Amino acid sequence: MNGLLKFITCGSVDDGKSTLIGHILYDAKLLYADQERALELDSKVGSRGGKIDYSLLLDGLMAEREQGITIDVAYRYFTTDRRSFIVADTPGHEEYTRNMAVGASFAQLAVILIDAAQGVLVQTCRHARICDLMGIRHFVFAVNKMDLVDYSETVFRKIEEQIAALTAELGLRNVKIIPLSATEGDNVTKESDRLAWYHGGALLPYLETVQVDEQIEEGFYMPVQRVSRPDHTFRGFQGEIEAGTVSVGDTVVSLPSGEQARVKSVYIAGREAPSAVKGQPVTIQLDREMDVSRGCVLVKDTKIPVTNQLEAAILWMDDEPLAGNREFFVQIGTRQTVGVIQRILYTIDVNTGAHDPAQTLRKNEIAVCDISLAESVVLDQFSRHRTLGELLIVDRVSNATSACGVIERAEVARNRQLRTVTPAMRAAQKKQTPYVVRTASLKAAKKLEQELFLYGRHTMVLTSEKDVAATAKLLHDAGLITLIPSDLLTVDTLRELLSVIPEAHFNDMRFGTRLGDLLL
Repeated sequence: MNGLLKFITCGSVDDGKSTLIGHILYDAKLLYADQERALELDSKVGSRGGKIDYSLLLDGLMAEREQGITIDVAYRYFTTDRRSFIVADTPGHEEYTRNMAVGASFAQLAVILIDAAQGVLVQTCRHARICDLMGIRHFVFAVNKMDLVDYSETVFRKIEEQIAALTAELGLRNVKIIPLSATEGDNVTKESDRLAWYHGGALLPYLETVQVDEQIEEGFYMPVQRVSRPDHTFRGFQGEIEAGTVSVGDTVVSLPSGEQARVKSVYIAGREAPSAVKGQPVTIQLDREMDVSRGCVLVKDTKIPVTNQLEAAILWMDDEPLAGNREFFVQIGTRQTVGVIQRILYTIDVNTGAHDPAQTLRKNEIAVCDISLAESVVLDQFSRHRTLGELLIVDRVSNATSACGVIERAEVARNRQLRTVTPAMRAAQKKQTPYVVRTASLKAAKKLEQELFLYGRHTMVLTSEKDVAATAKLLHDAGLITLIPSDLLTVDTLRELLSVIPEAHFNDMRFGTRLGDLLL
């Protein structure tokens, strides 16, 4: 029997993810008699005219059944004669991308469904990128609803070309493309005569036999989750081994302190053992006292950075856009600390993969950012040590997860200071666009300043005729909205000013106040 396979179903909304998994469970006789009977009864009042609605096996929330969409992640464990599975059925709607990312974080393989009548959509591309971001290296693109296009090979080949372009752009290597119909059962658990032109096999047999290679990580490491101190004679460090093996007598290093000690004893499930391997939760006792607590990492035969500077690719999941220099809790491994997103290096277009400059980050956008932590912690590139390369960004006020992502680069210089502060960073900190505004008079400038102040905007009124353009440029770079009475802004001064600030940041309000323009 092959080993356990953890996989995720994802794709755009209403592509048939829940129906597909439900049909696998039904056809493979993996339901209890009462579950099968309940499914048949529920389907009689469903949306398929009395036919079995396989999605009801996964969509358990009332809102999911009313709308006919998946909202939350549904996990299901099942076993066939050849393999055991854990599947995460995730939502396709853009509003629930956060839930999809949660499901992707645990999976080894992604089944991405595509509606044969619509082809590759924006959400299909976004989900493929998120799966790749989360470290999934095996993909199945299931071209579903082939029954709605009369099982057309021509339609399938066109979608196959779209998938090929997407996989080439993302650099995906282990890719399988299967045409099927989740409602009719074609190519779900066995090959269908209605798709005789396809010879690549059905979905379930492929999942039963695919070999998913785990990432081979260097050395041994175990993030400490808890210190066990049942009495004064015993002090053990508990956690799950993320890579390698540890045995009694081994010399391990505690990070971030760098202290060394020998392993005195190893306990698995409360019983002493000579050694332990990857995936086992253990308690490790050392031969001498060291300052080890939750968030520390025990390592052997590997070098892992200890730093407070990193570059990460993140998926922004918060309804409120990201503003620069805002503090968050950053969770890496078992350690949580305060961090600041210093700079958005670029966003990644989900359709083309293009790197676009950006000052803010909106919900469901993917970006690469510079992050600075309040203290040096143990972390590494996701490609080297997966657990220490994953991170969560948590809002300090609401305690909601604002973003998740992976570390692409760890800067080994300790306690490095903030990089050069840019005008864009200053403006983002103030949560406003820095404008230079020409008003009809000094009185109009002061009145407008009062209104802007009530809306929480940072402003300054210029009253001196000396070096107007240079002063306005300095205030603009500071992120302020600068108000200049018309008599101070001559034609020559205006020309000089527009040569040093973006023209889009100049606003002429001599003929009436358009306050909304300044509140963006």
